[in-house]
Amino acid sequence: MYRLFAALPVPPEVSTPLRKLQKDLPGASWRPEENFHVTLCFYGELSDNRARDLDELLGEIDADAFDLQVEGMGWFGRREPSAVWARIRESDELRALASQCERAARRLGIALEKHPFTPHITLAYLSGTPLDTARDWTQAHQGHRSEPFRARLFHLYASVARKGGGPSRYDPMADYPLRDLTAGFD
Repeated sequence: MYRLFAALPVPPEVSTPLRKLQKDLPGASWRPEENFHVTLCFYGELSDNRARDLDELLGEIDADAFDLQVEGMGWFGRREPSAVWARIRESDELRALASQCERAARRLGIALEKHPFTPHITLAYLSGTPLDTARDWTQAHQGHRSEPFRARLFHLYASVARKGGGPSRYDPMADYPLRDLTAGFD
């Protein structure tokens, strides 16, 4: 069994400045920089056979490369904050790619969680952080922006628990290139 999700990797020029913001928030369990990603679709626990079928369908996705950008911060959890994150500017291309990843799951009969698509990079999971404290932290970092960065591929990641605890490790199991018409013109 694998705990799988499709996501876009985050390059160091975006992740390193975000890592520097990871402080001064009580109750935060900061995510390691190597775990930063933009989730397209979370699939949950899948058997080897279902994972292979999903890999095949994700490999059929035909999409162009596109630009992403970090624009501010946010949190999940209306009354009791559960995470803080860096907001990714929405675009038609990003929404379409996430939709295609969800469609692959539906074709296999994989039940998906019913959450609106909110493109983000999780910076910390929270435990016992008061709402006002989470709001103050996100407001203090609301002006954070990244330069645009190019999404040229996405991965099927497996979430692997670490022996002895600590944050899970996210291992890319498969790569799916996006068509990049600008490659070679830089």
